[in-house]
Amino acid sequence: MPNAFNFAASPFDCLSPDEQRLVRASVDIAYFPAGAVVLEVGVAPTHLFVVIKGYVTQTEGDEVLATYGPDDCFDGCGLMTGRVGSRFVAAEEVVAYQLAREAVNELIARNTTFGALLFSDLGQKLSALAQRADQHERQSLTMARVDQAFLRPAHTVAAGTDIVSVVRLFQAQRTTSVLVTGLPGGLGIFTNTSLQRAILDGRPLDQLTVGELASSPVVTMRPSDLLGDAMALMLQRRVHRLVVVEDDGQVRGILEALDLFSFLANHSHLITVQIEQAQDLPALAQAAAQITRLIAALYRGGTRIGLMARLVQQLNARLFERAWAMVAPADLVANSCLFVMGSEGRGEQLLKTDQDNGLVLRDGYTAPPDLDAICQRFSGVLASFGYPECPGRIMVSNPDWRGTVSSFSQRVRQWLLQPEGDSLMQLAIFLDAHAVAGDAALLATVRDRVMALATDNDAMLARFAAAIENFGDPAGWWSRLFGLGDEGQAISLKKAGIFPIVHGVRSLALARRVAATGTAERIAALVADGVLDAAMGDELVQSLHFLMGLRLKAGLAEIDTGRTVTGTVDPGRLSSLERDLLKEALAVVKRFKVLLHQRLKLDAL
Repeated sequence: MPNAFNFAASPFDCLSPDEQRLVRASVDIAYFPAGAVVLEVGVAPTHLFVVIKGYVTQTEGDEVLATYGPDDCFDGCGLMTGRVGSRFVAAEEVVAYQLAREAVNELIARNTTFGALLFSDLGQKLSALAQRADQHERQSLTMARVDQAFLRPAHTVAAGTDIVSVVRLFQAQRTTSVLVTGLPGGLGIFTNTSLQRAILDGRPLDQLTVGELASSPVVTMRPSDLLGDAMALMLQRRVHRLVVVEDDGQVRGILEALDLFSFLANHSHLITVQIEQAQDLPALAQAAAQITRLIAALYRGGTRIGLMARLVQQLNARLFERAWAMVAPADLVANSCLFVMGSEGRGEQLLKTDQDNGLVLRDGYTAPPDLDAICQRFSGVLASFGYPECPGRIMVSNPDWRGTVSSFSQRVRQWLLQPEGDSLMQLAIFLDAHAVAGDAALLATVRDRVMALATDNDAMLARFAAAIENFGDPAGWWSRLFGLGDEGQAISLKKAGIFPIVHGVRSLALARRVAATGTAERIAALVADGVLDAAMGDELVQSLHFLMGLRLKAGLAEIDTGRTVTGTVDPGRLSSLERDLLKEALAVVKRFKVLLHQRLKLDAL
């Protein structure tokens, strides 16, 4: 039997030598001329097909569901159910391996990963992929549990203990922190930083109690939580220690930032320190330049896309906050809220993209006369950091994206109640707004007023959601991917899948007045509210993160070769597994669009 069978292609790349021998002993070669029906609806399939040459289209009625090219296999679902549910036709001359059903069943019985990659949905395939041995070797340490890192012993004192006694404990136990019990807010912590405040207090240290200066409540994690999540939590809460607590409330130990980042051996902590310690804009620019290198290292180490996006959001937020403080006078910072939108606002940005930001001013506050110049300078600073200016001028340097709480609220009201021209696009952009500097309550007030104005206006919601169809349907993208269309082969993953998911979820969130800005968080809220079932919610999150990861991979390759980052993917650089997963993701997008058409009555437009 053929010895040239490609065992490097998914799902066959997870087979053992014995299982590969079974394939060789059970496979034949089949030939189909162009236009030939390979599998007809309703037949009981006897083989799994693996394309060697040519392309096969899968259709239901007049609709093309998918296209299969070299190293792709079909119809595993038909083998599992005993009946073919679609029509498979040779789009051109096809040569394919055909693997007997009995051999497929035996492989499934021997190798659960093979079965999962062959039959399961996107989420299960990605889970199976993560469990494979070669993935374990490359898996990032951010996936390790908190209790796998070094936890320092937790020393506890009562709130009434004097500072001198605590310092003696510091020296005796070689520690820099103690937990404090008996505080009104629960468990507290006293550290070397707290000791500095005690000294500056001026009272005798033997008469000053630890409870007066302890920070409470403490920030906690469980031993089973992931170290990557611990890192994100430290960045978010701006703390250097996490108290690790068992499910029964017992303190397991203290995870310090130094120990965590030593364990992870990446540079995110160094970037954070560099941002915090920067004294001028050139120093901030050096920190900004490190973020892309960090993302590349985390991606190649196997870090989850969702976690990477959260880390980027936290780093960028602190970078923008420090830059704004260096450009704007303190009075302006205190009486305004600088916010970001788009993928940055949703916490889904990985590589640097166009600026999308705005500024809300406190009602009654008189802005500096040179406000425009300040905002122009800030946009220029971000551009120098590698964040290009927005071609649509959705930036603080544009007066249309600055205003008081009242004027901004009125503007958003017009977008909602007069959905014409660009107003729906502007509304969509603003719904992702996330505060990064100044008084976040100002933005929250505007957002609350938006949600209060959101009505059950079906026509407006339908027009708002209809943008999901702006870029065509997934099936067309697969024709282009295999060179069967007329538009070239470069695929914009944003247009094909990311935007329909993001904007579709955003539309449902607006209809249900969901306040969250991140797509995953919006999906969780919609599932909890019964708008989406749990299976669809999980598929949408998995698909979004897969598409983001594929787009990141392509972008990093463009950076490595000195090309402009385009956000498109080169089909020739996709592995068979990536093509398979991309088909699954685009199928999820298609099902989601059908749901949106039904829920929001898009066909009535």
